[in-house]
Amino acid sequence: MHIPRKIQVIAVLAILTGAGFLAWHLFGARQSGDLTLYGNVDIRQVDLGFRVGGRIAAVLVDEGDAVSEGQPLARLDDDLLRQQRDQAAAKLAGQKADLARLERGYRVEEIAQARASVVAATAVAENASINLKRVAAMRASNAISQKELDNARAAEREAAAKLRSAQDQLDMLTSGYREEDVLAQRAAVAAADAELNHAEIQVRDAVLAAPQKGIILTRAREAGAIVQAGQTVYTLTLTNPVWLRAYVDEPNLGRVKPGMSVRVAVDAAPGKTFPGTVGFISPTAEFTPKTVETREVRTALVYRLRVQVEDPENVMRQGMPVTITLEPVTP
Repeated sequence: MHIPRKIQVIAVLAILTGAGFLAWHLFGARQSGDLTLYGNVDIRQVDLGFRVGGRIAAVLVDEGDAVSEGQPLARLDDDLLRQQRDQAAAKLAGQKADLARLERGYRVEEIAQARASVVAATAVAENASINLKRVAAMRASNAISQKELDNARAAEREAAAKLRSAQDQLDMLTSGYREEDVLAQRAAVAAADAELNHAEIQVRDAVLAAPQKGIILTRAREAGAIVQAGQTVYTLTLTNPVWLRAYVDEPNLGRVKPGMSVRVAVDAAPGKTFPGTVGFISPTAEFTPKTVETREVRTALVYRLRVQVEDPENVMRQGMPVTITLEPVTP
């Protein structure tokens, strides 16, 4: 039976239209529905140690203990550290005393003594000058020898020099210490103050405190052990925030955005879900792709997600499998 060409064209168009509608319907339903991802709890850990070395005097918490931020975990024997702090404090006090002496200048008694020396030197110089005039007149009349005149002149010059020296000493005392000496002493005070601050920090560092809220995972050292600075004493598991590691395939990558709300389910709490937020989406695939990819391999690539979740009941543990449901964003 011969079917008209026009009818054949209409039938083909109808089939293509139906197939397209069916594909759109299936794809749209998949895109508009909830997206479920699977991952694991990725709780962060931190190794804790003293910033100074020494002998551990006490360990205050044990494995499994919950600790709060700033809570003391262990203490070092700080006798030597306190002694060093006291020595630094004494050195600073001495440097400050020297600075105060320089800033105040010379004592009143020293200045008074210098003035008296100037007065005495002035009297000697005046007497030597008068004597020189008398000797010079006598020499003019040949009453004395030239040697006596030379002696009188030498005595007059010596007295004048002593007067100038006494006056310079008085001027120095009245003007105080040099500015360079004062600045140098101020620098010495600043250096001693820095040494004291460093010693005080070391004393404080003899107490190991928790940097954040968490749970003690490992206690690596016991009381009496000698530890070096930075050597691990505890391993702390951070319980807030709790991070989840999950992966999304390339076709669904466009459906996930940072800041999206999610619901998290774990086998340890059946029937319960925990609210969370997408915090990070890796900009690259987890594994480096080859130069040329087929369509099948390209759609198999996955991208890492990081989800922050609220866990007020402290249910989640490191490595625990989780189910993450991303609710669609309504336009």
